[in-house]
Amino acid sequence: MSQPARLRSLYRSLLRELPPRPLSSMDSRSPLHQKLRQSFSNEASPENAVSQAEQLLQYLKAQRQYTTLLERYNPGMNMEDEERIRLSARRVGMNLPKEYNINQN
Repeated sequence: MSQPARLRSLYRSLLRELPPRPLSSMDSRSPLHQKLRQSFSNEASPENAVSQAEQLLQYLKAQRQYTTLLERYNPGMNMEDEERIRLSARRVGMNLPKEYNINQN
């Protein structure tokens, strides 16, 4: 693959790994997008830049996969404590008693 095509492919892959931007702000680039674009437009040492970009791409892919696996295997991670306790009790066949509310008469 030719050098410009390889750089373009790496740049696009890096952009795909970044979090999506809302449609309303598509015309303005984030500072990270600007920095990536600037680093790809400067060709001081292309061999070093390509290897760093490939390492960054692998890191971003691994982080995305790690987050996906963490959410899959720890579903209660983002729940409140009460909800997690209630679901844990239901998993073993128990229901939590209703809490007494002073205001109910």
